[in-house]
Amino acid sequence: MQNRYTMFRRGAVFYCEDRTTGQQKSLLTRDEDEAQRILQAKNDAVNQPLMNLVMAKTYLAAQDPKLITRTWGDVMQVFCERGKAPTRMRHERVVRSRPMQFLRGKKLVETTADDFFHAISIGTNSTVPFLQTLHNDALGMGWIPSPILPRKRWPKTKKKLRRAITAAEHETVLAALSSAEWRLYLQVLWFTGASQTDGANFTDKNIDWTNRVLSYNRSKLEGRSLPPACLVIGKGLEEVLQQLPKTGPLFPYLITRDDRRRADFFWKLCKRLKIEGISLHSYRYSWAERAKVVGIPQRWAQAALGHNSKAVHDAYARGALVFCPAIDERNTWAEPAQGMEN
Repeated sequence: MQNRYTMFRRGAVFYCEDRTTGQQKSLLTRDEDEAQRILQAKNDAVNQPLMNLVMAKTYLAAQDPKLITRTWGDVMQVFCERGKAPTRMRHERVVRSRPMQFLRGKKLVETTADDFFHAISIGTNSTVPFLQTLHNDALGMGWIPSPILPRKRWPKTKKKLRRAITAAEHETVLAALSSAEWRLYLQVLWFTGASQTDGANFTDKNIDWTNRVLSYNRSKLEGRSLPPACLVIGKGLEEVLQQLPKTGPLFPYLITRDDRRRADFFWKLCKRLKIEGISLHSYRYSWAERAKVVGIPQRWAQAALGHNSKAVHDAYARGALVFCPAIDERNTWAEPAQGMEN
């Protein structure tokens, strides 16, 4: 291991030079033996932590040879391979961000808390939860021996305010649309509270005109063996459905667009109309809040929205105490679908 500091004499006084930075500094002595002892002490102070790190890597390599060579890029690869296609696409966008690119090439065993703090400082509000996920993945797989950043040291993130779209805003948006398919799509979201992806994927098979029921499996919960979201078709929803195709996809164009394109179109429309704080998911909040206002039992509302958790449903309906929209009397609200009473 090469010493970091070297010694030279300038006049009668001895100096040391840092090989890393090139900085030169006086040793404040004219005695060569004393200067050698000071120089040795400085090199020992630097070399001891490096020696400890080398020894630690040696012990770790005996257990897992790849442990000392893995980088955050390896963790990101695992991160991008899990979940469904939409989740994988979202994760791939995350790892292309500036904070993740800063960490990608760093070895796991050499990463410090300062590296994390720097990545957070150059990122956005979403950097913290995603970085926590990567950190916990690496820790859970045994790729790092101990937490790099303690749980209490992670910065707290401020969640964006999410609210329901009001009846007035809904009517304003509909009036501004030139596309008939988009208008019908937003009306379906208004009457069903479906997520934007589930609504865009509706087909004639989701509609049971005999029992007047609309049901669908939530794409977000696929593979969890949960019952489908199910609600009675009221008069308002019926009027909308009668204007849609009788067979195949109800929204032939929108089903071909991904969630980002649909969200981007809606965001630009709201920006042009100067409506702030809403997204396509606001229709889901709106349905939950309107259901609570008119007194629909919670278990029926959960069945209609496909919520398996009461806590999640309460979060969606949290604004009902201050939210009093104009309820469309043409829509039937207070009946659960057949078989969903319990």
